[in-house]
Amino acid sequence: MNKYLERLYNGILKENPTFILMLGMCPTLAVSTRAINGIGMGLSSMAVLILSNLVISLLRKLIPDQVRLPAYIVVVASLVTVTELLMEAYLPSLYESLGIYIPLIVVNCIILGRAEAYANKHTPLLSVMDGLGMGLGFTLALTLVSVIRELVGNGTFFGMQVLPESIEPMAIFVQPPGAFLVLAVIIAVMNAIGIKSRQRKLVESGCDGQCAGCAMACDKKEKEASAR
Repeated sequence: MNKYLERLYNGILKENPTFILMLGMCPTLAVSTRAINGIGMGLSSMAVLILSNLVISLLRKLIPDQVRLPAYIVVVASLVTVTELLMEAYLPSLYESLGIYIPLIVVNCIILGRAEAYANKHTPLLSVMDGLGMGLGFTLALTLVSVIRELVGNGTFFGMQVLPESIEPMAIFVQPPGAFLVLAVIIAVMNAIGIKSRQRKLVESGCDGQCAGCAMACDKKEKEASAR
């Protein structure tokens, strides 16, 4: 597979940041009460992710190792500020719905993680494709969780009533416990059909459930396996 298309495929399916890598849980659980919120947060995060990967890749040989993470945060914070201002100006209703979670994109572990793990080591074009793939994967995951929660919890789909009024919506699904329930069911289904999370793969490769204590050994084993 072409290496650029591979970055898209990995981000959407093989390394989906939400369902496989278990990253970005805060916005996934907090803003996914409506489908439009999920898409809005996903697309804004994707824009920041693509641009931050591009900038960091271009500057990767100029940023000293000692200030690498602070430099990443400055780049991401600048892009998030621009995104927030544009959203406030042109999408005020979505801006109000997402609230504090827009500026919190600055510390989204997906964005900082891709900057450190990928953009810092690869060319700008590959980094852009990686950001696009991860952003699409995050957007699709957020949208899926949001659609299920909105449909079951409110009986609506993108704000339009689709369930008959005779069917009482289950309000728990638009509350915090509902987010955990929906996410757990989706991951259970993925595991049932053979799409395993990174954590489960590490456990099955010999951690015996103690990944926190042998994280370095697990990561080394995973790199050796992927290099073969």
